[in-house]
Formats: sequence, structure tokens, C-alpha cells
Amino acid sequence: MLHLPFDVIVSELTAVLVSLGFTPERARQSATIFAETQLDGVASHGLNRFPRFVRQVRAGVVDVRAEPEIVAAHGSWEQWDGRLGPGNLNATFATSRAIALAREHAIGIVALRNTNHWMRGGTYGWQAALAGFAFIGWTNTTPNMPPWGTVTRKLGNNPLIVAIPRDHAPVVLDMAMSQFSYGKMERLALRGEALPLPGGYDADGQLTTDPAAILETWRPLPTGYWKGAGLAMVLDLLAATLSGGLTTREIGAGGEEHALSQVFIAIDISRSAGPHSVSAVVSAVIEDLHSAVAAPDGSPARYPGESVLRIREDNRRHGVPVDEQVWEEIRSMGL
Repeated sequence: MLHLPFDVIVSELTAVLVSLGFTPERARQSATIFAETQLDGVASHGLNRFPRFVRQVRAGVVDVRAEPEIVAAHGSWEQWDGRLGPGNLNATFATSRAIALAREHAIGIVALRNTNHWMRGGTYGWQAALAGFAFIGWTNTTPNMPPWGTVTRKLGNNPLIVAIPRDHAPVVLDMAMSQFSYGKMERLALRGEALPLPGGYDADGQLTTDPAAILETWRPLPTGYWKGAGLAMVLDLLAATLSGGLTTREIGAGGEEHALSQVFIAIDISRSAGPHSVSAVVSAVIEDLHSAVAAPDGSPARYPGESVLRIREDNRRHGVPVDEQVWEEIRSMGL
């Protein structure tokens, strides 16, 4: 692994995106999102994902100049068309717009259709929470997970993000509806490592910790078995109906994953009328969580997003870890 300064990564990615037709401002914004994801230790949706993003731009799947366009407004709920623009830029905009609506109405809902992969969904939970807003967001995907008890891909693993503000250290849940995200499985497979727990089925229909075997069969375990499969389906239906966009079924009929439907909900939680501040309530729950006694083969309890701040600070101090092969591929793209 290489350990690179954060600014060097942003500069290199910006140069590649400018060469693809991004304006300098939009190139730097998108590059920063990729770099921050890598900084936070999520390589699967950071630099490891960047070459695939570049290939989608070159293939015309992503329109680098497209910006979201409003379709309809219903008070605190708006529908927007992403016009197949860069998914991380569209999602950042949609989150900002949801926050603006929440400032006015206490809650803001932006339903976005016809957009592209948003990369790390947790990015938008952090964006809202650091602005002082609670956040719920999700996306549908191409069919990449079988319904419980079947072998046919019909569901997306539709990531769900929930964030609650707390000063500089919010609670941010970022989870796919599969036990392990495809990005994590791809990263572990690349390194020849096993999953910590069975994550899906191999070609013989046996549960396995081998991520490569699961990637080959496209049979990941839904989170919570049938419960995760059911949640994946309702998230897909809500995203498509709220945005007026495509369902997972329709996205799967269109070849490479694109034209996704997403929902961004911001809540001005500071308006709650409880006797304690939001930060005090969240901190009290976290303190109680930390008092849990670890099992002999377990580990201390952590709240969602807790490790991010530590990883972020370590990587700023010592350099951001980057796979050398991935970095060389990215550098060659800017030539």
C-alpha cells in the first residue's frame, strides 16, 4: 500500500476528471468526494471505484455536464431529474436541497430519478448531520440479490443511510441490504481475504466466506435473511414512486447500472420539544452503549460511524492508504 497526502489524491483525480470534460469546479468537487471516502477508510467506494467511474464516463453512461433539473414541487417534497449526471454530484446537490427545504418546513424530501451511482452513501449522511440535520436516504440499484429462498437476481441491495447529528461526531449508519456490500466483497477478493462471516452462496449452493465465490454466483445473503430482502423491495418501491423514476426491475433491463432512483430526507431535529438537547440525548445513549461488556470472542460496542473519525485523523497524519496498482491505473488515466 502507498500512503499519500490527501491533497495529492484530490489533485490527481481532479486532473483526470478535467480531461474527461468536467469543469474545474465540478471536477474538484467530485474528486474531493472520492478522496474523502478513501480518507475515511472506505476504499471500495473511493479510489477503487474511481476507474470504473471513468470507464462509465467514457462509455457515455455518465454525462459530465448534466445538472439536476426540478420536475415537481409539493411543499416540503420535491422531485428532481438527475439527467444521468455524475451520481456523487447529484446526491450532494439533493442533500443540500433537502436541508434547505427542512430549514423552511422542518422536513425536506428530495426524490431524485434518472441519476447514477452515488458512490459512498454515508457521504450524504455526514453532510446533513454536520449541518445539524437528521437524515434518511437510500438508493435502488441494478438487480444484484435474489429474493430469500431463490437463486434469481430480482432485488437490489439498495443501501440505506440514517444519520443523527451530534456536534462533530454524529451517528451515521450506512448499510446495504446484503450482508456485505459488493464493494467490500470486491476489495477483499482483490486482496485474497475471506469475509469474517458467511456472506452468500457458492456455486454448489453452500454458504461461504469466500467473496470471490459469491461475486461469481451473484447470491449474497440479504441482511436479516428474508427481512433484508423485504426491506430491499420496499425501499426500491418507495424510491421509484416518490421520484417517478425506474425500479430495480427496469434498471436491470437497461444494461449497465444507470438511471437510478434515490430519496434524500433531511429533518430539522433541533425543533424537537424534548427536555434535553439532541446532542445530550445521543451522547447519553452512546455512553450506555459503551458500557456493554464485550463477549470473550467479541469486541467493544461501537455506534455506527464511530471508527470514521479515528481512521480519518490517522490517515491525515500518516497518509491515505492507497492500493499501488489502483493508483498507477488512475495516474495513467490522466495522461
